[in-house]
Amino acid sequence: MTSSTDPFSASIIPFEVPEQMRAFAEKGVSQARDSYAKFKDAAETHNGTIEAVFTSASRGANEYSAKLIEFFKANTTSSLDFAQELFGVKTPAAAMELWTSHAKKQYETFTAQAKELAELGQKVATETVEPIKASAAKLYKPAA
Repeated sequence: MTSSTDPFSASIIPFEVPEQMRAFAEKGVSQARDSYAKFKDAAETHNGTIEAVFTSASRGANEYSAKLIEFFKANTTSSLDFAQELFGVKTPAAAMELWTSHAKKQYETFTAQAKELAELGQKVATETVEPIKASAAKLYKPAA
């Protein structure tokens, strides 16, 4: 094959990209790199935030469950103690007095436990949201 019939060996006409086009392309590449860097930083920050949220929520759920089990044990013990005392009562009047006393104690206990659980729930919710607040504060801090 001779060079005159080979389309790949033909001389290439030099083509020069206009300066404006080159500047425009370089600016586009630079902006794309900046955008990618920002996206990557945001993704890494949010991954850390999500991990912190789940860790905090898990810890809070464990704490809440432990408190529920503690209350369950205390309430069960109280009910068994009441039943044992009730078996030792000799008169209906004594039984009614014991029942009233136990009901009053249980009401006070349940009220205190409900308050404690509400406070614990609020604490867990606050601690769980804290990483999100911190991430949002970093992400959306006002420009100086």
